[in-house]
Amino acid sequence: MAKKPETAARIADNKKAAYNYFFEERFEAGLVLEGWEVKSLREGKVQLTDGYVVIRNGELFLIGLQINPLGTASTHISPDKTRTKKLLMHKEEIKRLIGKVEQKGYTLAPLNLHWKTGKIKCEIALAKGKAEHDKRDTIKDREGKREVERAMKGRNR
Repeated sequence: MAKKPETAARIADNKKAAYNYFFEERFEAGLVLEGWEVKSLREGKVQLTDGYVVIRNGELFLIGLQINPLGTASTHISPDKTRTKKLLMHKEEIKRLIGKVEQKGYTLAPLNLHWKTGKIKCEIALAKGKAEHDKRDTIKDREGKREVERAMKGRNR
C-alpha cells in the first residue's frame, strides 16, 4: 500500500509580519534544533511574533523565536528559550537573498513554522516594510470584511 503524503501542519504563525510588511517572495528553510525544542514545538509552546532573520557570514539565522521548555525537560541540559537558530537553505538561494536584502528597504521575515514530512520547516519571506498609511489601509480592509461577514450572517438567519 502506498503511503499518503503528509500535509503541512502549522505549528506557529507570525500574524504581525503581514501587518508590517509586503511580501515579495516566499522561501522554505529547515531549522537546526535541539531535542527539547522539538518536543516543545510538538506541544505548541512557541512564539514567533518577535522573530526576525539575519545574515551572518553567508548563513541565515533566526533570532527572537521563543521556544518555552517543557516542565519535564531533562535535568542534564539547561534550555535557553531564546537561542539563535540556524536556518538551512541551498547556497545559491542564500546568495540570491543576500543580494536582495542589500537593496534598500528589503528584509527577511519569518512567516510560520510547520511540519513537512516529519521535519520542522520555517517559511520566510523577502519583505518590504509598509508605511503608516499602508497599515491603516490594511486595518480598514480587515474591518470592511468583518462588517460584510456580519451582514451576511445576520441575513442568513
